[in-house]
Amino acid sequence: MNESGPTKTMERPSLLLVDDDATLRERLARAFRERGYDVTTASDYEEALASAHRDSPEFAVVDLRMPGRSGLELVRDLLAVDGATQIVVLTGYGSIATAVDAIRLGAINYLAKPADAEDILAAFAPGAREPSLPAPESLQTPSLARAEWEHIQRVLTDCGNNISEAARKLGIHRRSLQRKLQKYPPAR
Repeated sequence: MNESGPTKTMERPSLLLVDDDATLRERLARAFRERGYDVTTASDYEEALASAHRDSPEFAVVDLRMPGRSGLELVRDLLAVDGATQIVVLTGYGSIATAVDAIRLGAINYLAKPADAEDILAAFAPGAREPSLPAPESLQTPSLARAEWEHIQRVLTDCGNNISEAARKLGIHRRSLQRKLQKYPPAR
């Protein structure tokens, strides 16, 4: 039984789930379906944008780092398709700079992985319009390694994830930048 149109939207809110990790994507999709959402999944920017053009979702959960174009670009372009789409950005590589960028581009919230369906639904709640980052008074001065990592992420984002251009702006060799990007973010 395939419903379409306004009745479907009123009964089951639509949600687009975009993550390149197939296991996580399917686990979250199943959890949202169990909670009454009509879920569409995508593994990258192109799939997600094509899906949004076919049927604009009410909600979207977007992974920040995916092969190809970034989640930040997807946030911008999903909102260009339908400005009413509410978007939460998920990332395993959280930094204040990327959270600010996500919110500036129109995401309503930002969550660090691992996040489950309940965390994400809470991020969509009307009272949760602030990104889920620590309060300013609880922020510690980052270590030098962490500050460097966040700066690299910011420059890379500003360069549209072009490693060669980012390396030039940072004044380091492209291979050195690639090695730094393969490491996990340093602890605070």
